[in-house]
Amino acid sequence: MLDKQSGVSVYLQVQRFIEDLIDSASLSPGDRIPSERVLAEQLNVNRITVRKAIDRLIASGRLERNSTNGTRLPAPRLLRPVEPKNLGGIARVIQLGGGTPGNRLLHFELAKAQDAIANQLAVPPGSALVIIRRLWRVDETPICIETSYIPAEYVPGLDAENLTAGQSLYSLLKERYGIDATSSIRTISIHVPTSFEAQMLRLNRQSSALLMRLLVSDANRRPIEYLRSVNHPIHVNFRSADPIGQL
Repeated sequence: MLDKQSGVSVYLQVQRFIEDLIDSASLSPGDRIPSERVLAEQLNVNRITVRKAIDRLIASGRLERNSTNGTRLPAPRLLRPVEPKNLGGIARVIQLGGGTPGNRLLHFELAKAQDAIANQLAVPPGSALVIIRRLWRVDETPICIETSYIPAEYVPGLDAENLTAGQSLYSLLKERYGIDATSSIRTISIHVPTSFEAQMLRLNRQSSALLMRLLVSDANRRPIEYLRSVNHPIHVNFRSADPIGQL
């Protein structure tokens, strides 16, 4: 319970109590937390203090409030498949989940491949790469920042104008260049977002993110794209649908 003599603000202690509740196994995404009245009585504080703590958690994205269902843990905006066989781009994944995809082009450049990325793409270090960075949204909620590295020799003439209207990169590769993405290797890890990433994804400074690295190949097993995807830790969940017998 709370220690009002500890020197820590009471509302911060209430906030930590609610955060522990959020992180416990008793609540799942979409579940409501106890009401302000119940929390105030349980912790022996006034409701204004509880409301301040809850408002801070809503501002950080850990809770959400609406007029009909009270305050609850946010449900993920996107369930991303873990299986490499699920290609087609994030826009298709969002649509299959019932959301409306949107994106904003943040960066486009032609640059030389550094050793690590050159090794992933099986091209000589210093080779020309097209680098594309986009912010993806589901129903106007920012969910991830994706940076694609593509050997420039595979996509002659590709420029920023081709992507400003939110076109699917994989559709563009197939229709214009005859490149069909058929397989991928994925790794997922915890990532400390940069200040820019945190700002774009509306994360607070203490937040971690989910980093997915994806190496995409064509039908000839030629690497065609190295993708780095920084995902919002609350709005994006990764899901595996493999049968138990294959695990």
